[in-house]
Amino acid sequence: MHAIHVDSTLDDDARRDRLYDGDLFLYSPRPSTRDLVEFAASMAREAFGSLDAETAQYEMSVEAYAALLADLKPRFIHHPESKRLIVEMLGDLGCDPGKTYFDVPRMRTSTADGYLTTGIAYAFHPHRDTWYSAPFSQLNWWLPIFPISAENGLAFHPRYWYTPVRNSSRVYNYAEWNATSRKLAASQIGTDTRVQPKPEEEVELDPQVRPLVEPGGIILFSGSQLHSSVPNTSTKTRFSIDLRTVHLDDARARRGAPNIDSECTGTTMGDYLRCTDLAHLPESLITEYDTPPRSFAGQPG
Repeated sequence: MHAIHVDSTLDDDARRDRLYDGDLFLYSPRPSTRDLVEFAASMAREAFGSLDAETAQYEMSVEAYAALLADLKPRFIHHPESKRLIVEMLGDLGCDPGKTYFDVPRMRTSTADGYLTTGIAYAFHPHRDTWYSAPFSQLNWWLPIFPISAENGLAFHPRYWYTPVRNSSRVYNYAEWNATSRKLAASQIGTDTRVQPKPEEEVELDPQVRPLVEPGGIILFSGSQLHSSVPNTSTKTRFSIDLRTVHLDDARARRGAPNIDSECTGTTMGDYLRCTDLAHLPESLITEYDTPPRSFAGQPG
């Protein structure tokens, strides 16, 4: 990580260059982002009813909580208003709507005190998104819905921008994950048995960077950044939104961050939607990025 830019005025082309080189960008809340997080917050408040969404974990069984999230999160992900607000936000941040493609926004939760860290509320270990079949031009946009602190946000591990981490991404194929593991999320309570890429060596968590932004603020970073969920010791559940973007020109030119340790197969390229009309990337480009799953001894392949 070379630099952290706060409320940068760089245009999108220059910003992507810096992101591919390991920089972080932080943005203060603005009307378009406030609209997005308030829409998400209103859905959360409605789902939890009389309970405070940030502290409801202390008044619900883990099973009931997981079931509530299993209903809430897909409704937010697939709501047409979520997509409309994302398009508005990206345009506000200077992205070219004809060349910027985004995937559907996810509502994430990180409960406190180890209440629920698997399945529908998975607490992410140190990882790069590129271990999960993402292209190296992918950019991650992360926004807190309610206030966060250093005790429940994101951590970045900058020494690993140039340092490989031995990991199990070689066993991961995005198409196989969608066909088998994604739909099991709500059932993974206590222990998460789904096969996901993880470090296969000890990761030195320090030095680490824990950037803080207000609700509706943005943390923008490359999908190649090694990052993790901070162990939540704040007494409040963290609610956040994340989504990913790719730029058509960069995808075609294979411009992006360096690949230093990813061995996964498949691709997420079929998920991205163009801002102007929600069209997918060209099929020929998706096919170009797709790779078949590897065969391993004792496994079908």
